[in-house]
Amino acid sequence: MSEMKMPQVGASRKEIIANWQPENPEFWEKFGKKIAKQNLVVSTIALTLSFCVWYLWSTIAAQLNGAGFHFTTEQLFTLAAFPGLVGATFRFIYTYMPALIGGRNWTFISTIILLVPVVWLGYAVQDTSTTYETFMILTALIGLAGGNFSSSMANIGNFFPKAEKGTALGINGGIGNLGISVIYFLAPFAMGSATLGNIFGVTPAMIKGNAVYLANAAFMWIVPLIIILALMTRYMDNLPSAKPNPKALGQIFSNKHTWAMTLLYTCAFGAFSGYAAALGLLVNKEFPEIPFAHIAFVGPLVSASLRPVGGWLSDKINSGTKITFIGLIGLSITTVLIAVGVDMHNFDFFFGMTVLMFVSCGFVTGSTFRMIPHIFTDGLQSSLIAGFVAAVAAYGAFITPKIFGYVYTTFGSIHPAFAVLLAFNIVTVFVCYWFYVRKAANMNV
Repeated sequence: MSEMKMPQVGASRKEIIANWQPENPEFWEKFGKKIAKQNLVVSTIALTLSFCVWYLWSTIAAQLNGAGFHFTTEQLFTLAAFPGLVGATFRFIYTYMPALIGGRNWTFISTIILLVPVVWLGYAVQDTSTTYETFMILTALIGLAGGNFSSSMANIGNFFPKAEKGTALGINGGIGNLGISVIYFLAPFAMGSATLGNIFGVTPAMIKGNAVYLANAAFMWIVPLIIILALMTRYMDNLPSAKPNPKALGQIFSNKHTWAMTLLYTCAFGAFSGYAAALGLLVNKEFPEIPFAHIAFVGPLVSASLRPVGGWLSDKINSGTKITFIGLIGLSITTVLIAVGVDMHNFDFFFGMTVLMFVSCGFVTGSTFRMIPHIFTDGLQSSLIAGFVAAVAAYGAFITPKIFGYVYTTFGSIHPAFAVLLAFNIVTVFVCYWFYVRKAANMNV
């Protein structure tokens, strides 16, 4: 890469991008800040829509059998988990794509792909002859939306100076995560709207005596996706960057902090994504008398809203470690209390503890992503590690629903699942203390 020079007043956007230097205060104030914020806004909206699509299936799954399908509990939990498996796996690939072909280019490509499952699913749920295998393919395509998190986070942090990375990544990831709340909030209204159904030409299903337009939950994302694609062409950029190579990848895997941060982030984001994917089915099993669909958005909303706060607060006190440690302890405690709520068959207590669990997840997901660029000071390495960590953590969206489905089938009770999750939480608390909290670790991140 050629030596950077200060752009002149009136320089084109292309010239500014070619000489990107966010750590230069003069450059940042004169040229960088505006362009960085434009990229952040569009990236955040695109990521939000990706999360909407990623969790689209979870809003429909609990309604399928009522609409005339005949899937077992295990099959429904598997279908709810599969987007998480695909999303997590593809995050490993997506992490490297911005560096290989450009952040704007890859964001456009990965977003336009999502139109395929959105349209296909809308037709599939209207046909009760659609097979389980077909839905597996559809949920796999939906899962591609989950991969966008890694590429988005690996890309957007490079636009900002180190002092603002925590806040920027917190905004991108946190508001992006809000997509889960958005889909949970909007889907019940969309599926109940005859007007929207008429616009899309949807045939309703009769569920418990009510006309339900399942396909609306899918079709309603077509126009927003097209709009954000248009905005990308105007307000996003491809930053010049070093190309990842096998040596850089090897350095990632040989560093103990890569694995420590992977565990910490997986605990928080895994819980966030896993509970968000499985919560509707869990409530349907444990509290069938509760009309949960209209409040399913609350927990993910709280968590996603607090992610930017976790990043900002970490920047403010100059320590992501403190926020992470406290949050992981909170996550462990609430996991126990959620199980107590199930045991008491007290939905109010159960739901309250679930929301507090999402609170803990929100703070930790923000603070851990602030820690990464302070542990790994090389820009390319930091981006690759952020993507890798996000990829591994996304398996929580697969593993948690699968654990729930397995223990119900094997034990007839959800409590063994909570025991497994608690054990993992305790391990991460110890890892955080050992590597970052204790004085001997000498890590001020």
